[in-house]
Parts: sequence; structure tokens; C-alpha cells
Amino acid sequence: MVCRQLRLSLLLVACALVPGWAVGADEEGFKSLFNGKDLSGWEGDLSLWKVADNCVLGDSPGIKHNQFLCTKEEFGDFELKLEFRMKDGVGNSGVQFRTKKVPNSTEVSGYQADIGEKYWGCLYDESRRNKILVAPPAEFETKLKKGDWNEYTIRAEGDHVVLKMNGITTVDYREPDDKIARSGIVALQVHSGGPMKIEFRNIRIKPLK
Repeated sequence: MVCRQLRLSLLLVACALVPGWAVGADEEGFKSLFNGKDLSGWEGDLSLWKVADNCVLGDSPGIKHNQFLCTKEEFGDFELKLEFRMKDGVGNSGVQFRTKKVPNSTEVSGYQADIGEKYWGCLYDESRRNKILVAPPAEFETKLKKGDWNEYTIRAEGDHVVLKMNGITTVDYREPDDKIARSGIVALQVHSGGPMKIEFRNIRIKPLK
């Protein structure tokens, strides 16, 4: 009995020490979207997307078109949490949500919680209205840890979208167009342009309905 309890304790400690592994399971209502081992439940160009050090790694040598790693599952109202780290703070990326794939294209269409110089913490409308919907105050960038781990929280409920980075609200937006989709996939982006690397970990979601 003692040996069994000891093995269980060691297993729990090991899980806690592995970054990105099933994190979120202890948070009420959240489920992990990434198991820390492989890309089960996701689809995309596997020459650009892989698992390294228990993280999702987007590793671009320089590409002509945006590329996305997409969930196979769709979500409506939810709260999504994840951590990201962009090498040297260089490049552009983002987290798509309430998003649809564009047929015969590498693109997707929908909201993006943006990542990258001049876009940190913005709500961008990717391949739809093609513009920043809301941008945070310029001084927000002083709260970033460029080249290090940052946390994104994305909450979408009805027409209301709230983005937080490192606990600071960067976007509080009400969608005025009731024709805009209120459900869709989640997707991670590597942007067209020069070489870049971005890591994601602790990706978890809580449905709100």
C-alpha cells in the first residue's frame, strides 16, 4: 500500500514538472487542447509545426504565405488560455478563434489575438475585414516579456470578446455585426515573411455553454 502511494506521489510530481503536459486539468471546467507529446486533434503543415520540449513549435524558414495549425474541433462561447514565446521577439504570429478555413488556400478567416511587433495584444480580423478591430494602449508593450513566455487569455461569449495578455486587458470588444460567425476552430499562426520560431504551451479551453 505504501509503495502504491509512493508511486502515485512520484507520478503527480513528475506531471507537475513537465511543461505543457495536461496543464489546465486542475482548473475547473478547462480541458487541455495539447497533450504535450504529439499534435493529436490538430492539423496543418507538419514541415512547419512539430512538438519540441513539450511545446507546440512553429518553425518557419521563411514562407510566402501564412500557415496555420488548426484544431479539428470547433468552439462557440469559451475561455481559452495559453502561453507563447517568440524567439527574440521577432516575427508575427497569432491565435485564431471563431475561425473558418478558406477553401483551396493556406489561409483562415476569423478573429485573431495578435502577436508581434506593432500588433501585440491587438484583435485583428484575418482574411475577412483585414484590419485591426481594437488595439491596446501603446504603453502596454512595456508589460511584455519579448523573447520570453507570455500568457494569453481569450474569452468569447456572444458578441463580447475580451483579450488579456499577462493578466492585462488589451481588448474589450462588442461585435456590431450579427452576421459574423460566433463559432469556429482555434488556430495558431506562423506569418509569411522571414524566418521565425514561436512556441505554445499549456493550451486549454473552457466552454461557457
